Amino acid sequence: LCCECGQFHLLLDNHLYNFQDEVDDELICHICLQPLLQPMDTPCGHTYCFKCLENFMQEYNFCPMDRKKLSFQQCHKSSLLVRNLLDKLVVFCPFKAECQQTMQRCELEAHLQNRCPGFKKYKSELQRKKNSISKGKEDPPTKVETNTPKDPEVPSGGSSLVAESSAAAVVSLGTAEPGLVNPAFEETEEGESLIQKGNYRTSLVAETTTIEIHREDPEEELGMRIVGGKDTPLGNIVVQEVLRDSVIAADGRIAPGDHILEVNGVNISSVTHCQAVSFLRHPGPVLHLMVLQEKGFSNKTAQQDSTSATNREVIHVTLIKRDRSEPLGIKLIRKTDEAGIFILDLLEGGLAAKNGKLSRNDRVLSINGQDLRQGTPEAAAQIIQTTESRVNFVVLRQSGVQLSDLVEDGSTSNNSSSSSSSNGGSPVHHRRRLDQNHYRRKSTYQKGYVNHEKTVAIKKEPKESLGITIGGGRDNKNKLPIYVTSVQPIGCLFRDGRIKRGDVLLSINGIDLTHLNYYEAVSALKSNAASHSVVLKALEILSLNSTEPSLDIKEQGFSWSPLWITWLGLPSYLHFCQDIVLSKGNLESWGFSIVGGFEESKGNQPFFIKTIVPGTPAFRDRKLKCGDEIVAVNGVPAIGMSNSELIPMLKEQKNKVTLTVVSWPGSLV
Repeated sequence: LCCECGQFHLLLDNHLYNFQDEVDDELICHICLQPLLQPMDTPCGHTYCFKCLENFMQEYNFCPMDRKKLSFQQCHKSSLLVRNLLDKLVVFCPFKAECQQTMQRCELEAHLQNRCPGFKKYKSELQRKKNSISKGKEDPPTKVETNTPKDPEVPSGGSSLVAESSAAAVVSLGTAEPGLVNPAFEETEEGESLIQKGNYRTSLVAETTTIEIHREDPEEELGMRIVGGKDTPLGNIVVQEVLRDSVIAADGRIAPGDHILEVNGVNISSVTHCQAVSFLRHPGPVLHLMVLQEKGFSNKTAQQDSTSATNREVIHVTLIKRDRSEPLGIKLIRKTDEAGIFILDLLEGGLAAKNGKLSRNDRVLSINGQDLRQGTPEAAAQIIQTTESRVNFVVLRQSGVQLSDLVEDGSTSNNSSSSSSSNGGSPVHHRRRLDQNHYRRKSTYQKGYVNHEKTVAIKKEPKESLGITIGGGRDNKNKLPIYVTSVQPIGCLFRDGRIKRGDVLLSINGIDLTHLNYYEAVSALKSNAASHSVVLKALEILSLNSTEPSLDIKEQGFSWSPLWITWLGLPSYLHFCQDIVLSKGNLESWGFSIVGGFEESKGNQPFFIKTIVPGTPAFRDRKLKCGDEIVAVNGVPAIGMSNSELIPMLKEQKNKVTLTVVSWPGSLV
């Protein structure tokens, strides 16, 4: 719960307020559709919230309204007059049950901290929870048992699991046997297949590690997205994404692709997706996670790997820049015999040298939660340069490493093509725009969920707002349809009650919303909301399983967003498919495993990406994610194929393959 506005929202998102009166359209941000917060003016005459504009400019280089070229540095604070007008807007206290007061927006924080009985009650309950948790620590821990079948024991504490074969290797997750070996691919008992080419002997190394996560606020989000569950072909719970500036990102040890096996001693390798989300959202100051982490292909034995792990220490360092352009004074390089980035030197008088916690020869594991174990100096420099203030490093320090061990791919430390400094000069890699390609296909996979299309006709006052906030849009990184993120307690839709959070908006007054980007949808909704009557068509996704745990926003501390599994129930005409082109050398593996496909007992199931192996083409490309659905290979539809039909097709592609995928965002925990 935010102590400034008294409502639940992500740390990086704007504050939320319940306004007493309709706010003038001139004072509305056209990104979030809410009254402006910390308003910023653009040179082209538009005004947005500071956070909205900052987040938008990290993805794009144009104004959201007129699409004129724009950089964040060109924008400036709005006039004092505009800021005062916004601060004087009248809002309700968010604790309506205990407090019915209204006040100016700028007075709400002081009201909550000093006068509000509802906020005082909330803080007392929170403190009582913390005290009970602290008291529970002193008692002997009790093992929570689930009703799921017990899986084979997985060794903990960082022991290595190595599976070998003459053609390929894969760690069999959740099974005692490594699976059947086929000349084309290796498949586990779960039907997971790793695409591997070449007849040389190799190993796929993975480690299980127990990680302890600490939270100052027991109810704070972990900040990662997950996919999978026993009710999906993926089976295991897999980390899809780690959010910037989150608890998990600050810790730095969990990365996309990691499989979560246990939460606080509870085996979650055989639970449904919703059950796993519930376990991971459970509040507490300390969270114990057992994870399985892929380490990539290796020709070394497990004994050789274990000896290199001695005298290693993971160190967390935070450097604070005064502004985005301030350099850290760090020289980063590559190493010829090992993947990753290493610190060559700390420039005298620089921010890092003054801080004194980073050292020469440290290996950079992550910066601001972005995994750089297989990264490049250029990628690291770009992250540093685009960060406003706090730069969080997670580094691995090994005693006894000599400077002579570090080589910059045969070039000097001044060669910007192979090394990079945070002082600038690294190339900026612009995101390639994907064609707006909707791949129409028949989909029969809607396990546990059903669609209900509804038409809502409303009579309203011309100046009365709809009172909803939306998410998605075809310019979103996941190319989502437009959906409702909240129904505000003011506005005609709240009064009507038929449009709900999570509904996918199909059209308004006959205007199709399904192919629009976010800003086009905002414009369409605003222009049609001015009329006396509004007809909305929406799609509601309903769960058929009433026994699943409730994952409503009432679970305090967690911002609402749709669950990954609900997106799987969308009809195919709302899927947005994109092509991902992978290239590799003759002896390389594609580097991803897949599950799903047609089975006699289960019928047609989608193909999902389950594992992406570090150091491989799929990993380096960074567009493919765990949980992505493969719908075609080189234009050939995958629907109706079995696992044993699709694998040879992928293996036949020598150096290049085009995967058509649908990517849904994982569930936020």
